[in-house]
Amino acid sequence: MRISIPKDHPRAVSLGIREMIVDGLKEGLVVEEGLIAHGRGETFDYLIGEKTTPNAIMAINTAAALLLSSRHPVISVNGNFAALCGKEIIELSRACGAPIEVNLFYHSVRRERVIKSHLEKLGATDVLGVGRNRTATISNLNGERKRVDPRGIALADTVFVPLEDGDRTEALIKMGKKVIAVDLNPLSRTAVHATICIVDNVVRVIPILIQIILELKNKNRHSLTNMISRFDNFRNLDESLRLIRLGGSEISATI
Repeated sequence: MRISIPKDHPRAVSLGIREMIVDGLKEGLVVEEGLIAHGRGETFDYLIGEKTTPNAIMAINTAAALLLSSRHPVISVNGNFAALCGKEIIELSRACGAPIEVNLFYHSVRRERVIKSHLEKLGATDVLGVGRNRTATISNLNGERKRVDPRGIALADTVFVPLEDGDRTEALIKMGKKVIAVDLNPLSRTAVHATICIVDNVVRVIPILIQIILELKNKNRHSLTNMISRFDNFRNLDESLRLIRLGGSEISATI
């Protein structure tokens, strides 16, 4: 049963995001297991104060530079991402010139088509990785996610992978691709193996990422490469863990 969330509720934004995931389930974008994954992310978001940290901003800036300097970046979309950031996915695609490709762990042809239709209704014009278009494969990966579009992830030099997806991130890195991940858990395989992991809520990340991409578009390739070279993902994750420890202490003191 849907209830009205009071605007002054201390976690109104988080509860609203939760409703978006539930709506995604009802529409067929999200599977039930996706609700569990979202709940796990909420835990880590709570520990960083449900806000974008300066550390995350640094990672977002580097991600923007990498997307702009890549020859063929691709945005990988699953059900949770589509439910939470449908319009923003399309804006991001247009901002950095990266095609959108559907890639699902809990795969079904119906879900692929529902996600594609959802994005097209929001303005997407060419959604890859659906149906018979998945003719290429990701090496060292089993399951349906290994099947990708030869025009998209198979060809990509950089893949934007929002939300936790550890074994696929590892496989893409082994193929020589760069991976930009958004994962609230800095201890996950996704975070550890990614080229850049943004430890933040994807709902907050994408609007900031779009804005920074637009700001950096006039930078030359040398400037973008310098930004990328200064980034250390392991240092980034260590700082994220430090902030989580501080957040945990502050939350415990108020309970």
